Amino acid sequence: MKKMKYLLIFFILSIVWIFGTNYLLNLYAPSPFIELVEHSKEVLYVVLAGWFFYFFIGKTEELNASREEEKRLSTLINSMVDFVNFKDGEGRWIEANDFGLKLFDIENVDYKGKKDSELAEYSGFFSDALRYCETSDEEAWEAGGIIRVEEVLPQPDGSIKTFDTIKVPLYNEDGSRQGLVIIGRDITERKNVETLLEESRQQYRSLFEYSPDIVSMLDLNGIIKNLNPQFKRITGFEPEDYIGRSITELLPADHRDLLLEKIEKVVEHHCPQTFELEIPHKNGNVIILQSTTLPIIVNDRIAGIICSSRDITELRQTEERLRRTDKLSVVGELSASVAHEIRNPLTSLKGLVQLLQMEDEKHQLYYQIMIDELNRINHIVSELLLLAKPQQIKYTEADLQVILHDVISLLKTEASLHNIHIEFEVQDHHVMLECEPNQLKQLFINIVKNAIEASSAENVVLISLQSSDNHVIVRVKDEGIGISKELMERIGEPFYSSKEKGTGLGMTVSFKIVQSHNGTIKFNSEPEKGTEVIVQLPIKHEDKVKGLKQSAN
Repeated sequence: MKKMKYLLIFFILSIVWIFGTNYLLNLYAPSPFIELVEHSKEVLYVVLAGWFFYFFIGKTEELNASREEEKRLSTLINSMVDFVNFKDGEGRWIEANDFGLKLFDIENVDYKGKKDSELAEYSGFFSDALRYCETSDEEAWEAGGIIRVEEVLPQPDGSIKTFDTIKVPLYNEDGSRQGLVIIGRDITERKNVETLLEESRQQYRSLFEYSPDIVSMLDLNGIIKNLNPQFKRITGFEPEDYIGRSITELLPADHRDLLLEKIEKVVEHHCPQTFELEIPHKNGNVIILQSTTLPIIVNDRIAGIICSSRDITELRQTEERLRRTDKLSVVGELSASVAHEIRNPLTSLKGLVQLLQMEDEKHQLYYQIMIDELNRINHIVSELLLLAKPQQIKYTEADLQVILHDVISLLKTEASLHNIHIEFEVQDHHVMLECEPNQLKQLFINIVKNAIEASSAENVVLISLQSSDNHVIVRVKDEGIGISKELMERIGEPFYSSKEKGTGLGMTVSFKIVQSHNGTIKFNSEPEKGTEVIVQLPIKHEDKVKGLKQSAN
């Protein structure tokens, strides 16, 4: 259209020039000036025509170049997956790509030269969002430079889209506003993935930090990378003290090979491994852990190992107590059926031997041996009856130092016969506790007597006493032959004894007395280095009267 316009102008001007100049020449001829014009009008026409065509061609080329540049820009921005918008200094839209027009539902609107608030009239759902754009643009102008913000755009279906938007303000040389370039990238999917990832991290963190079990993260070499807070609660050690170290450093030497074997199986076969371990507590006790190792798989490759360990110490102790209780139950049933049957003829035999002893002076030695053995049988029957028949305990307040003095007085003669010294670390104050004094006396007689029998000449049996507001601790330590690991595991079992003439009932009765007093008994021993027995008893009892049967249950 513009080409036809320029050609029409040229055609009209040419006609005007031809007829106009001829008319003027005829009107003023003849004259020297007219003759000059007549001879130069063709040259002047050529000059004017050349200038016209030069102007026309230049404008056409400039227009074509501008159109080509505009076409390239349009192609470029429409090929982008981002929202692209160019505005002038007044906020009027200059250019926008198809993505942006579709985004605000103004695809069929002549948007150029309009502000956001004006375009809002053409977009029903997104009208508020378009009006807000003017506020957001003003923030970019006030910032005076490039800004980057996340903008949320609600959708008709109730969902939202999130855009990472960059706004670049442009200024003229005099500082006035020239234009604003806006590029917004749809990061909705990325935000959703980040949200899911953060939720997964939170769930993992909650599982890791609040798990009731010890959770440890290991690399493929068994190096601890992380430990949850339960590690301190269960073991008493700080997690930071072991992070970065091999997990085998937590274990006794005899358990390390087992753990390394389990880790190797997890790495090779990618399958869980369950096993039990014993580790030391900070206070010196031993903790039993039931552990499960699992592979950490990332991109179908094992990247590490997660180990979950549950404290089953109390469970195993309960099982052991139940096992001992079952054995005591068997002993009780056996004792109930046999003890009385033994005691009746035993009484008769003892009476007859005493009668013979009075009448026969010649065989006094034999009679005394027979009475001693009958007394020994009677003592065994008494222990059986104690196990078989629960007895009511009447708790009274007694001085534990007095009880221990009585025990030492009873056993001092036997110790002296074997040249063994008994030392008692006396407290400078009374150690009062609620107990059944006779049973405690029997308990400590059994313990001290065992210490004497395990000792050699010149050895010392040391008895010490500690007390606090809540409990007392009695330690009996000897320098004797010690107890093997195998025997340690069976201490307290009925009829099991390392002594040649032992019945195995003494420690069974001792365990029962400690249990009835709600106390604990512990053995520390090494062969050929001696044994230490630690008895802990509470100062007070909730009930003044308790039965052995109730305590056993």
